[in-house]
Amino acid sequence: MSQNKRYITGKQIKDMLLGAYHSFEKNYQVINDLNVFPVPDGDTGTNMMHTMASVARELSAMSDDSTVGEIGLAAAKSAIMGARGNSGVILSQLLRGIGRGLAGKNLASNNELGKAFQYGVLFSYRSVSQPVEGTILTVARGIAKGAYTATRNCEGLEDIFNEAIRVGKLELAETPEKLPALKAAGVVDAGGQGLIAFLEGCLAGLRGEDCAEIKVTQKANVKMQADDEEPLDLEFPYCTEFIVKGANVDKKTVVSAIEGFGNSLIVAVVEDIVKVHIHSKNPGNVLNTAQQWGTLHDIKIENMVDQHENRIFSDDEEFIQTPVKRSGVGIIAVAAGDGVAKIMRDLGAAEIISGGQSMNPPVEDFVNAIENGEYEQYIILPNNKNIILAADQVKKMLGDSNVNYVSTANLAQGMAALFNFNPESSLEENYVVMSEAAKSVTSGAVTIAVRDSVVNGVQVHKGEYLGLINDKIFCTGLSVKAVLDKMLEDGDYELITLYYGEDITKDEAEEIVEHLGEINEDWEIELFHGGQPLYPLLMSME
Repeated sequence: MSQNKRYITGKQIKDMLLGAYHSFEKNYQVINDLNVFPVPDGDTGTNMMHTMASVARELSAMSDDSTVGEIGLAAAKSAIMGARGNSGVILSQLLRGIGRGLAGKNLASNNELGKAFQYGVLFSYRSVSQPVEGTILTVARGIAKGAYTATRNCEGLEDIFNEAIRVGKLELAETPEKLPALKAAGVVDAGGQGLIAFLEGCLAGLRGEDCAEIKVTQKANVKMQADDEEPLDLEFPYCTEFIVKGANVDKKTVVSAIEGFGNSLIVAVVEDIVKVHIHSKNPGNVLNTAQQWGTLHDIKIENMVDQHENRIFSDDEEFIQTPVKRSGVGIIAVAAGDGVAKIMRDLGAAEIISGGQSMNPPVEDFVNAIENGEYEQYIILPNNKNIILAADQVKKMLGDSNVNYVSTANLAQGMAALFNFNPESSLEENYVVMSEAAKSVTSGAVTIAVRDSVVNGVQVHKGEYLGLINDKIFCTGLSVKAVLDKMLEDGDYELITLYYGEDITKDEAEEIVEHLGEINEDWEIELFHGGQPLYPLLMSME
């Protein structure tokens, strides 16, 4: 399209937003690699890509004859429903602002669309209750400045995009000087880079071209954070996100009600839909408050140390049906790895749902398992912090007389709970006994750092082994054995159970057992094949 064309059609807006999605498809991993957290999993780039995927699905189903107003509204609503992570919520607000700027229009002039993008960037900035410089918001402000200048000069749409991108890149280059954690890691802000990828994708879609690959000039992880610099703030470790539907509440009321529960609060309101992102100590308090405004949907909780995402998704259409009444109590357990799944089945789990680190199952998987199962009542073992609220959502949907869950945050707790399941007891009796059992064990895990960082005061180098105790990074080392030595040196344990993952052979696992036996011959050590990805070892210590 020539930049001098007077009006933009809905089809061209659609092409722009699809171009943005394709840009994230191509560049999400580059954006992920800019993150400062060290544990393997998708993060900022993945969040933004999935947010745009929700938009792409919605727009792809729409007619090319749709007006710019219709495209803008559809993009705004689908983005907020599909938003994942801090960056995804901010991106959804960019689209909300664009939708607001295009509302009611059949066509849009270059000037109107340029202003709509500027409006969207301002919406993104205002969605955060306590903006932090050096983040995606700094880049957003630069983009708004560039778009405003070009729009005032009555330039063509492509010129407006080019100027917004140019100024945004200048601000992006300055983010390490504004945020110590970025400077320590030698990277620019991942969310800011994602925002540039969004605009460049829109421009490519507008031109009918393939989007370019991002070329990062700064190398990630070139410098470690010094010992005297401030470590990453994990005072509020649980990243909590959810949607409230049917809400008759404004943004000011939402912010006032929940801002005291944590920090990094982002609130988005589109018609009767409220999207919330907050870092908190007690996610349950946030959800209990939000439930007063309407029905909760798409609940997600993640431990930011682990950086594991979970998106709980359900369509607007009601998919819950009255479960068929059967008899007895069954267990639904989440398992990562075929070995873990087999063990859980052998211990009496009626249904196994695949999931765990970086692969959190949706609410619908649990609902389907319950509706198609043979038991009247079910207890869910989520076995991962990121899946607990999914289990809670199932309980709310199907009723606590039919479903309950034990808040098992890891494999160790899940196994302890499962060992104490009694099929002859009631749901209530099992819940009490299994919950107590889950609290009695200490969990351990060994994984490999994917980037340099400082977490919980522990300095982490890319490629090192990480030792986690009760889901918190405890130590690092150059080998699995070195990490285990540190993890177990002060522990007063009698029984240690090891589950070795897909990246460790049986012989290697047996060597580890022999090594631990040499450290303390009084330990009783059990070894099982878990087959889990990402984590060479998962452990239970009692």
